[in-house]
Amino acid sequence: SLVARMTLKAGKITSLAESIRAIADMEDPISHTLKKTEVAKDLVFEKMYCPLGVLLIIFESRPDALVQIAALAIRSGNGLLLKGGKEAMRSNTILHKVITSVIPDVVGKKLIGLVKSKDEIADLLKLDDVIDLVIPRGSNRLVSQIKAQTKIPVLGHADGICHVYIDKSADMDMAKRIVLDAKVDYPAACNAMETLLVHKDLNKTEGLDDLLMELAKEGVVIYGGPVAHDTLKIPKVDSFHHEYSSMACTLEFVDDVQSAIDHINRYGSAHTDCIITTDKQSADTFLQQVDSAAVFHNASTRFCDGTRFGLGAEVGI
Repeated sequence: SLVARMTLKAGKITSLAESIRAIADMEDPISHTLKKTEVAKDLVFEKMYCPLGVLLIIFESRPDALVQIAALAIRSGNGLLLKGGKEAMRSNTILHKVITSVIPDVVGKKLIGLVKSKDEIADLLKLDDVIDLVIPRGSNRLVSQIKAQTKIPVLGHADGICHVYIDKSADMDMAKRIVLDAKVDYPAACNAMETLLVHKDLNKTEGLDDLLMELAKEGVVIYGGPVAHDTLKIPKVDSFHHEYSSMACTLEFVDDVQSAIDHINRYGSAHTDCIITTDKQSADTFLQQVDSAAVFHNASTRFCDGTRFGLGAEVGI
């Protein structure tokens, strides 16, 4: 999964360039008036978009993240300090050089700084008079460590434990396509499916057997929760709170949509979760009660992406 995150093939570079052009073509986000109110005669209250200031963003070993973060910072008028994973340092150095070389002098080459040593982070976290926001992208441990070491506001992004729940009324052909995309398309991504929840009535049905066979054919290793382990005789999972980031996932059977919601809210990471169903009431209940940033009905978790949402790129928050 680490190699998959670090690889920059021609297709990925092309899509990165396209996402930057999409950001460039967007309406300038800064200085927009959101609200203008005359609170008393000749006393006008105006609410506007403005830059946050200087951002320190610590991100994982994924060089394409550097490109997206830098493009968003330039477009939104923010200064930026970048610290990527050491495994991708050479790629990050080259990408940083490419980006800063095309920033006009009127903006300033030093708008984006690249932090190369992990040792520098501790000193930067003391600069609460200079840095306005820290965004750590990575594990819960990293986010907790950063929060404990700084007075600067921290916007934390941690696990991507994404669920797909197949309800008893689901179209199983659709379910197969969605689950395969959510797990197999890019398993190292934080929006890949990690846990598959299935309504108990679908256990041992032809549709589910076909789906599990397809996952196995693609090379996905399936671990079972207590019920799935007993009924399907598959290896038992140690914890439901587990992000594989690889060709593996957890499978468990639940009693109904409410059980699925309760499971997700207890073990999930509030990232992206999906229900596959033809029952509108079940879908509405799921969409309203699952406490996640993105909640989908009949769509792959892989759709949770700044570019796919028409935003050009994302920081992963």
